[in-house]
Amino acid sequence: MQSQQNTTTCRPDDRERAFAQDIYRRHSGALLSFARKLTFGDTHAAEDLVQEAFVRAWRHAERLTAAPDLARPWLFTVVRRLAIDVHRARSIRPEAYHDRQPEPRPVSDGVEETLTSHVMARALARMTPSQREVLVHRYLLDLSVQETASELNIPTGTVKSRSSHAVRALRRTLAADGVPGFEPRRRVPLASP
Repeated sequence: MQSQQNTTTCRPDDRERAFAQDIYRRHSGALLSFARKLTFGDTHAAEDLVQEAFVRAWRHAERLTAAPDLARPWLFTVVRRLAIDVHRARSIRPEAYHDRQPEPRPVSDGVEETLTSHVMARALARMTPSQREVLVHRYLLDLSVQETASELNIPTGTVKSRSSHAVRALRRTLAADGVPGFEPRRRVPLASP
């Protein structure tokens, strides 16, 4: 009798099930797309981030049900912070992070997007670790200069200069690879008076 009561109380009720189905239906596609960008196209890592975000949403169902307009930004914040945690953990073991190549995705996901993520991942892999780290935090994780400085334990001025140098290096790398839109700029000589 006791074990029957425990199994009954452990099952989610209909409201929880409806909440989980609704939040997944409304936000899973956008979250997975966002997570893929944060993981350089690694679908498995992106799915792990999204799954963990939904588990956390389920744990906070009462709070998110009370404020449904906050569910989407809350989920995106959770995915972003989880990606930061994964990035930190991998930076301790850089070989696990830097040797990864993006996983090719099916054609239905968008050939152009897949090629872009692959080209960017290859270009980032050729950068110095400090440049890559700043670009990932500033542009892929969308952190401010101050947040990036705090995450990397470096001064804000260093974040700005590394970011500037990294963007220039990325442009040069993409131009050298023949990526359209990144051709070297030609300097036009000034006409003499």
